[in-house]
Formats: sequence, structure tokens, C-alpha cells
Amino acid sequence: MAEIKVEWTHFAKKQRDHVFKYWNNRNKSKSYSKKLRIAINEKINQLKLQPFSGVQLVDKNTRILFLKNYSLIYYINKDSISVISFWENHQNPETLKTLLGL
Repeated sequence: MAEIKVEWTHFAKKQRDHVFKYWNNRNKSKSYSKKLRIAINEKINQLKLQPFSGVQLVDKNTRILFLKNYSLIYYINKDSISVISFWENHQNPETLKTLLGL
């Protein structure tokens, strides 16, 4: 069985990079961003092995996987997974619904 490919949308990459930039500026160090990147990669590897491990959102293919103060919102395609949002969980959830068109 071939490994499932995980792709990040431009929007999700932008959100993730914004979080990294925030922590780099706040801490005057890239240390936390590196730890967060490792945690993200662990979750991505989990998705490759168990794509349906996240909590179902709108339909069975749109899911959310929690990562401490962040969430990966993703969509399961036939042979790949698309990360559609990297969400900071302290934000208003209504904003996420609007962004995702829910």
C-alpha cells in the first residue's frame, strides 16, 4: 500500500507560518517554533497511517485533529490528505466556521 500524501493548502501554510513568526518574535528565539514543527510532523505522520483519526466535522472526509493549542483541519481525498487550515484554538470558533464556509 502506497503512503498517503499530505498536502498543505496555501491558506494553511500561511496560517502556520504566521504562528511560527509570532512565536519567533515573542520569544526572540526559534526554539518553540522548532518544537511545534516537530509536533506538527508527528500529527502528519499519524494522519498518513490513520487518516480518519481526527474528529468528523461536516462530512466523513472533513476532519479536525487537535494538537495542544492548535488544530489541523483536513480533508481526506481518494489518495491524499489536504490540510485546509492550521487553527489556533483560542480564537473565536465562529471565525473558523466563516473561513471554512460552514
